Amino acid sequence: MARSPSLLFLLSLGLGCCAIQDQKYRMTAKFRDSKITHPQLRQRLELECLPIDKDSGISWIRQDKHGTLHFVVFISTLSRTTFKGNTETSTRFEATRDSRTSRLVVKSFLQQDEGNYFCLINNNQILYFSTGQPVFLPVTTTRAPTTAAPTTLSSIPKAETRQKTPAPETSKEEVLNFSCDIFIWIPLGCGCLLLLIALLITITLCQKTRRRRCRCKRPANRKPQGKPGMPNRHI
Repeated sequence: MARSPSLLFLLSLGLGCCAIQDQKYRMTAKFRDSKITHPQLRQRLELECLPIDKDSGISWIRQDKHGTLHFVVFISTLSRTTFKGNTETSTRFEATRDSRTSRLVVKSFLQQDEGNYFCLINNNQILYFSTGQPVFLPVTTTRAPTTAAPTTLSSIPKAETRQKTPAPETSKEEVLNFSCDIFIWIPLGCGCLLLLIALLITITLCQKTRRRRCRCKRPANRKPQGKPGMPNRHI
């Protein structure tokens, strides 16, 4: 059985010997380093599966992006490994186990190694699967270079190429304001002009009246003169 794990796996699936795992065989596959979320290209990657049954052999399976299952390695209870192709060693993988844990090492992680990794055991012709560990390279998104479109006359807004025409409402308001100014300032200017003319007339008349009064008035202390050659009589 240790020399043909892949054959045993296929026979078990074909005969319908799979069953839902119970509390005894709830295994978990995960990264050994909890800080890792995505492996890097050509990185040495270590996965572990725990807990496992020390009395049962354990296998590692990879499910690719398309859902196809790929056998990786089988580890017997005596820690003997059998890789794909019934070889005891592999140039790309390493596998070990102890009483409670099994480890799978990808020596140099490549794009072809991406997928969900499971570990499983065969106990009494029943397969028990662990939870899957997604192992995918980080997705890198490259932004396409953007080139600025040449500026043309058609791309320039029309508001910049021609003068703005006043809105009809604005022109109406200006006309109304102008007519109101005419009705206010013209009468006011005429009134001021009439007041100025009246003031000039008043000043002119006052000056003429004053001149007449000055000519008609005689001095009170002037003595009358007698005829020449006659003595003045004193009363």
